[in-house]
Amino acid sequence: MALPLTRRLYHLHLFGKHQLAALIATGVDFAVMIALVELAALPPPLATVIAAICGGVTNFTLARTWAFRSVHTGTLSGQAMRYAVVSFGGALLNGALVALVLAAAAVPYVLARIVVSAAVSVAYTFPMHTRIVFRTELP
Repeated sequence: MALPLTRRLYHLHLFGKHQLAALIATGVDFAVMIALVELAALPPPLATVIAAICGGVTNFTLARTWAFRSVHTGTLSGQAMRYAVVSFGGALLNGALVALVLAAAAVPYVLARIVVSAAVSVAYTFPMHTRIVFRTELP
């Protein structure tokens, strides 16, 4: 009985670290986007792309070195390639689900994006990072 509890606690701890890394990366994403639009006068779509890349690099770095501590369990290039593929899938999933929510309900797009992003992070990104990108073994 102690092993399943230990496994669940480890999984919960890992999940919390993953979500915190994602939250920090989202902060970087939004801060860079706002700075590029407001201070550098870049168009919002271009600023969004640049900011998303900065957020992605932040998330990958935090996930690899802190949340999953996978620096020595796989090559940087292999993990980065898997991360890029998973991130692309997540971007498509976010876009499709936001479109679906907006078509089904009259809600502000920002609210739709927040709700969809949280759901995708829990149901898609965390499992994919755990099993595919960082190949984490749970005790």
